[in-house]
This record gives sequence, C-alpha cells and structure tokens, in this order.
Amino acid sequence: MTAELATIIDFIRYGASRFSAAGLTFGHSHDNPIDEATHLVLASLHLPPDIPPAYGAGKLTAEERARVLGLIERRINERLPVAYLVGETWFAGLKFKSDRRALVPRSPIAELIESGFAPWLDGRQVESALDLCTGSGCIGIAMAEYNPSWQVDVVDVSEDALSLARENVAFQHVDERVEVIRSDLFAGLKGRKYDLIVSNPPYVTEEEYAALPGEYSHEPKLGLTSGEDGLDICLRILDEAADYLTEDGLLIVEVGESEHALAALLPDVPFVWIEFKVGPMGVFALERRELIEHADVIHAVAAERFGS
Repeated sequence: MTAELATIIDFIRYGASRFSAAGLTFGHSHDNPIDEATHLVLASLHLPPDIPPAYGAGKLTAEERARVLGLIERRINERLPVAYLVGETWFAGLKFKSDRRALVPRSPIAELIESGFAPWLDGRQVESALDLCTGSGCIGIAMAEYNPSWQVDVVDVSEDALSLARENVAFQHVDERVEVIRSDLFAGLKGRKYDLIVSNPPYVTEEEYAALPGEYSHEPKLGLTSGEDGLDICLRILDEAADYLTEDGLLIVEVGESEHALAALLPDVPFVWIEFKVGPMGVFALERRELIEHADVIHAVAAERFGS
C-alpha cells in the first residue's frame, strides 16, 4: 500500500490519515494530525517547518521512505510524542533539542516572549530574568534570544532536565547570557534578584495524571504533577518569589487547568489572568508589591499545606 507514496506531501497526508485513524492524542506542540505529521516528516528529512510549498513535490529516497514510515508506525504503536521521535521541536520560533529528559516545550508563554511581554513590561527596565522550573530551557533561552540585553538564569531541580537545557543553551549560542543552575526552586539562588521571574511549573493533579493519554507517560512525572490540586509548587513560588524580585519586579506563572483552584484558594490575591490569542490559558501575572501586600495570607495557606 505504501509503495504508492512518493512525495513529501504524500507522506504528510498518509501520516495524518494514520494518526487520525489510530485516535492519537495531540497535545505536544500540535493540536491536530496534519501539523503532527508535518513535524514528523519534515524533521526526519532534516527540513525546516517553513520550506516553500514547492518542496512538497520532492520525492523521498528509499532510505528516507523507510525512516519516515518507521517513525509513523512508532508514533502509533508506542504513543511517543513526535518531538521525542525526531529529537527536536520548535518553541517561540526557535528550534530546540527534545527528549525524555524534560517535557516537550508547549507553553503559551511563547506568545508572551514573541510579543515582548507587552503590555506587562512596557516602560519597565529589565536586566535580569529567571526561568524557574525550566525543563529543556526553552522559556529562558527564548527570552535571551528575543532580548539580547537580558541576563537569564534557567533553574530546575532535575539534573536530567538541566543536562538537556545545557545542550540547548549551547545549541542556541547563548552561553554568555544564560546560566544553568540546579536548585529546588529558590533554594540555590540566595542573594540573586530578578526584574522578571517566569515559571511553567508542574501543575497537573494526581487525578488528572492518572487519566492522561499514553503520550504523556513518556514524559518525566516530576515535570507534570504537583499534589492533589496541582498547586504545591505554585504555592511555594508565591510564598518565596518576592524575596527574589527587584522593587518593580514582575512574576508570571502558568498553572493551566489549576487556575480555578488557585483563585478559590487565594481569593483576595489580585491575580491578573493573561488573555492569549486563543483566550485564557491559565497564566497569571503579579507585581512584587502585590506579593508583599498579600504575603501573610499566602504564607498562611502555604504553611497549612506544608506544615511550616
């Protein structure tokens, strides 16, 4: 049956049809089978995602055919994310190495980076920024790429994730402006201050994790789950972030579907839920002064949860 497939477009169409028929889940950078198949085919052929349409008529060699068909079958049979199969993905318009050491990059924060964090940073001087719970390093590295004057720290507790982040720092040639640090949240950052702290921490509840499709089982659980309501890590960040922000510093955190639980847990904290092109995505912004103003209630909730 596959002997009739010849061109790049043929294989993209074939892959998309197979993915749809197999009932795959699309949640790792793509939300549909056509984009998923396009990523797989083009990356396996070492082609960028923005090649001119005329290239779609290009024919594959026998070796290329075998490689692409093998990856399509693995995507279906093993439920592996495409980024892991081809070893790369794109975030904020930049290519990153991707494998099982860290989550596949897919945060809506990419849109904020591409827009210069407008209007949140309008008129605000930023010299130092922190990407907390960095995983592959994608958020912090992208911030450095889009803002050449910034010094950026990328932080994670997982040495596996940090080894991938270091590779991506070198891959994007931002070694002089991005420092990779192993730390359990802020524990290893004593004395450092940031104008901007951005975090996409784990926020999946245990119940949600148990119900996730097979694709997510290949990612490190450490990067996904955060307690019964998904807010354990977020609460620790809220409780400590003010000490690591400059006077006019800004905190931006993604909590996804845990947004409603957070708003109910801290109803008096003035979270500003950011609107994206597709609508709200569970990302909030808070000023340092707001963290300080509500520090007592935040600390009380955190202390009750963690017993300290």
